[in-house]
Amino acid sequence: IFTYGQTGTGKTFTMEGERSPNEVCTWEEGPLAGIIPRTLHQIFEKLTDNGTEFSVKVSLLEIYNEELFDLLSPSSDVSERLQMFDDPRNKRGVIIKDLEEITVHNKDEVYQILEKGAAKRTTAATLMNAYSSRSHSVFSVTIHMKETTIDGEELVKIGKLNLVDLAGSE
Repeated sequence: IFTYGQTGTGKTFTMEGERSPNEVCTWEEGPLAGIIPRTLHQIFEKLTDNGTEFSVKVSLLEIYNEELFDLLSPSSDVSERLQMFDDPRNKRGVIIKDLEEITVHNKDEVYQILEKGAAKRTTAATLMNAYSSRSHSVFSVTIHMKETTIDGEELVKIGKLNLVDLAGSE
């Protein structure tokens, strides 16, 4: 999923939703919830209801001036550039070396990760927005789910969802 448009049109708000801790509504279901919280709420709800063994990992990547940065790096210095390589195991995939993938167990942990990433994202004032993000961000969710076939064979299914907030298009 991509958000695209001019600065100030609500791309980041659409993806992340309201960040106010004083909000009366719950962040994942309220009218001010964004696509990311709503999606993770649904993912955890469905996986838990299904009763299968699963793990969920997330990463948050910033693309700024054609350079890649890890917004979830344990280091407070975001200036360390990451490198991207073609994935030799998957002809359509890529590997981003040293990108931090964090295992999350519930939607509240996802909210904390969004806050951490938002604080590290590159912003600058523009004529249209005092805190405009000047970069693209890619929030990736990877799900590993273990299932048992009718024959008793255990399978691991892997799915990945990328939620992309593009910089202003002007």
